[in-house]
Amino acid sequence: MRKILFTASLMAALLGAPAAHAHLEGDLIFRVGAVLVDPRERSDDIHHQALGDIPGTKVTLDHEVQMGMNYLYMLTDNIGVELLAATPFTQELRVKGMPGPYAGLNGRLGEVEHLPPTLSLVYFPLDDTYDFQPYVGVGFNYTFFFNDKLSREAKGKGFQSGLDIDNSYGLSAQIGVDYMISDQYLINAQMRYIDIDTKGTTWLAGGRVDVDVDVDPFVYMLSFGYRF
Repeated sequence: MRKILFTASLMAALLGAPAAHAHLEGDLIFRVGAVLVDPRERSDDIHHQALGDIPGTKVTLDHEVQMGMNYLYMLTDNIGVELLAATPFTQELRVKGMPGPYAGLNGRLGEVEHLPPTLSLVYFPLDDTYDFQPYVGVGFNYTFFFNDKLSREAKGKGFQSGLDIDNSYGLSAQIGVDYMISDQYLINAQMRYIDIDTKGTTWLAGGRVDVDVDVDPFVYMLSFGYRF
């Protein structure tokens, strides 16, 4: 009987609670949570100044999780502009596919830090009476790389003169959803694809080594938000 009364009371409270209205023109929403960058890299063959392209070789990157921040300003009831920011990501680069006498060069090449700020225009198709607010968006990304450096392992194999990773800019696309817990608080989940193309350069045995890499990550974020 107690369980029945408790359940009935809870349902009555939920039904009697005021609805949490979703986004309206002029709202400013701040979200913070965890961001996972999952590279889907496609690497050209590694090119050596003296040897030329080395078939079957490539450079790979690992995935990384950091704290992400997300700012959304509603231009209208259905359209907003959103900025994705994060604390710096650190990703490891590895060489794979070096053949025969060069097989010893496979392994950890180095690491690089990067920040991928992304500015997007987002569209919410539902009106503000729905607590569940899915959205889609398109935007522009600028990824800048810094603190790129060779590993001690790579230096021991003869790589030299540091490691240089070019900055990148490209388009992005995303889907996401906000769920309004109350008029101020919400939970957000989002996934986006970012076009990141870069070039890595170092030196080996007195010859320049470079490789073009399409990083093209999927970026996942789960966060809590507050509406001002």
